[in-house]
Amino acid sequence: MKDFKHIQTAHCENGVTVNLLQRQGLDFMTEPLAFGIGSGLFYIHIPFLKVNKGPAISFRSMPGAIFKRTCKMLEIDVTKKKFSSHEEAQKFLDAEIQKGHPVGCQVGVFHLMYFPKAYRFHFNAHNLIVYGKEGDNYLISDPIMEETTTLTTAELDKVRFAKGPLAPKGHLYYPNEAGEISDEILRKAIIKGIKHNTRDMMHIPSRRLGGKGINYTASQIRKWRSKHGERQAGLFLGQIVRMQEEIGTGGGGFRFLYAAFLEQASEILQDDRLIGISEQFTKAGDMWRDSAVQMAGIYKGRITSQKDFDHSADIMNEISAVEKQAFVALEKLKLRP
Repeated sequence: MKDFKHIQTAHCENGVTVNLLQRQGLDFMTEPLAFGIGSGLFYIHIPFLKVNKGPAISFRSMPGAIFKRTCKMLEIDVTKKKFSSHEEAQKFLDAEIQKGHPVGCQVGVFHLMYFPKAYRFHFNAHNLIVYGKEGDNYLISDPIMEETTTLTTAELDKVRFAKGPLAPKGHLYYPNEAGEISDEILRKAIIKGIKHNTRDMMHIPSRRLGGKGINYTASQIRKWRSKHGERQAGLFLGQIVRMQEEIGTGGGGFRFLYAAFLEQASEILQDDRLIGISEQFTKAGDMWRDSAVQMAGIYKGRITSQKDFDHSADIMNEISAVEKQAFVALEKLKLRP
């Protein structure tokens, strides 16, 4: 596909969404807009699920949700498929790229051979674009990489059918032909995205999700040292740091992205009230980065007392309060297109 243009972004699914929609003629689409319209900001802690022997924590919505919701909000039909058969998955993919359709794929990163070895661990929510095939090599546009790359048929099959939590099962997706997106549709999409994200972070009745989930993790951190021992508790904090700073844009980065989204939304909606709230999410992003530094110090054994664990928890409680204040302010705006 000679006319394919690789786009590098901070987060993989945002990048796939931006690239696929820009190819449909939506030149206005940016990474912050895709993230905000797709209401990608989230928090979840699943204590009974382990990832790399640590707590399963995510700072974003479920894999595929950003693409799906962005397209839905913009009234664009999509094709999404999962497969039980490796052969059928490859056959369908080959047929689409032969038609000249770049295809988004969910993959595991453990066997992504073009990733630096330190970043290849068991995480199955990565997204990339397959945009062509030359011989036995698939042409790959991974949004978090500077340049395009390739994977052999066997290598791509292995990552498309990675095992473990969030197993992709050959998941692929792409937008069908998009019509003209009017200013009204875009404004409505932005407002719906904000309302959906506000609901997810504030009103889901579970102590492990949204803003309540951040406080739940803080409460667990206070117990880990006495419950699991200094070394194991430190490893758990190291896993949070990995999910926070090394998986896509992580905790702080997602908050900065959402702040950028609100700045763009302010211009499109002509509503300056969003600027002040954007600044609150920037503050939350800075606090998440501070949290990572504190937890990394414990993980590396530099600071290991109960007081240090409590300080990590205190920062998370403060983050939850800042984010709650920001989402309450968004809810009170009563935005109109």
